[in-house]
Amino acid sequence: MFVFLLFILIIVQVGSMRSSTMADLLNIIEQKALSNRARVAIGVREPTADMLYSAEDAHSAGYAEVILVGNKDAIDKFGTSLEVVDTNDPETVLGDLLVNGYVDASVRGNAKASATLSHLISVLGMERLYRMAFLLTDQGHPFFLAPVGIDEGNNIEDKIKLIRLGAECIRKFGIEPAVGILSGGRWGDLGRDETVDRTLLDADTVTERVREMGVDACHYTILIEDAIRESNLIIAPDGISGNLIFRTLVFLGGGVGIGAPVLMDKHVFVDTSRVSGNYTWAIMLASALVNMKYKDDQ
Repeated sequence: MFVFLLFILIIVQVGSMRSSTMADLLNIIEQKALSNRARVAIGVREPTADMLYSAEDAHSAGYAEVILVGNKDAIDKFGTSLEVVDTNDPETVLGDLLVNGYVDASVRGNAKASATLSHLISVLGMERLYRMAFLLTDQGHPFFLAPVGIDEGNNIEDKIKLIRLGAECIRKFGIEPAVGILSGGRWGDLGRDETVDRTLLDADTVTERVREMGVDACHYTILIEDAIRESNLIIAPDGISGNLIFRTLVFLGGGVGIGAPVLMDKHVFVDTSRVSGNYTWAIMLASALVNMKYKDDQ
């Protein structure tokens, strides 16, 4: 009986430590950003006062040396003390500045998504991008979510690679990844619909293979409310449902979308939503990732 109670106590303490570590994640990111103060470019298309204020805020807080990339005349109408790279094509220039080393990291800001990401793929010589969104629930609980692009994570191999890259990124924060894999229904729903059946079986396969890689993973079926309590990386059944989870949380549910780092080794790019007006935390995240990249290279 004593051994059983001790085992339960250990499980509870481990769960509490994991939650505490994740709760401290924003502080970890802030400290890494402050210690580095990287040069971070942010795309500006149709600037707003809120957007420019958030960039100024990130700069003055010491998170990064912020460079605005957009039409200088339009930006100057609001007034700014930040450096401006004058261009009518921030979608292209953001990637170019990153690759030629003028900046340490880039944040999409409110530049157009498709044009920015397609140019990034081209200039980096990549076949495709893998992203992982960093989110806060309405109660301030931080977690990562993938896939978030409608064309991402739509087969078993894609999910496994996404999880591997995401786990490597999470470990750079000093946190052990705990992956919650979702599917389209409960096991009791098996046989009701071919699509639901496929998501259940695929999620079980992904879970097994990820565990073989040494990553803590659990298949929570459709129960995202259970996964969020025990996992720090939530894997949606596909890119469409992941994008819907993101939009529902951030635009309807009072959550916060901080940014979605592109998972790669040599460069740092943080994707953001054009709907967001505040980019302070996205810039902070980008600077922190640069800090960790340099530490890993040393």
